[in-house]
Amino acid sequence: MARHSYLCPIRWADMDVYGIVNNVAYLRYLEEARVDFIFRMAPTEGDAFFRDGSVVVEHRIRYRRQLVHRHAPVEIEMWVSDLQSATVAVDYVVKDGDTVYATASTVMAPFDYRTGRPRRLTDEETRFFEKYVEAPLGAR
Repeated sequence: MARHSYLCPIRWADMDVYGIVNNVAYLRYLEEARVDFIFRMAPTEGDAFFRDGSVVVEHRIRYRRQLVHRHAPVEIEMWVSDLQSATVAVDYVVKDGDTVYATASTVMAPFDYRTGRPRRLTDEETRFFEKYVEAPLGAR
């Protein structure tokens, strides 16, 4: 199956008082990578998944090594680890080659903001995410 890779810049402001990338910055990194990934769904019309609405249900991050500011971006590799009719889980590895800084997972749910209610994935969304389905991080 396919994986998506995003090269994420590290900003000076991402560091905390100890000189390492702050844990909150990791959530922004994952969001940038996820948006970059999902915008592949409908690049000419904007992103279908976000256009129709989605919400983050859960984040999990496991920090492996300290990441410090530098000019080179860090790679975020991602794939779909679980696909249900009303949720999609995305797993991530934040890394440089074999050096892993963090592993993470985000569960998202499609959401209809007009009605204020959850919705099911459309057939188009399911087809897009199916191309990236792979075993979750812990299953390997």
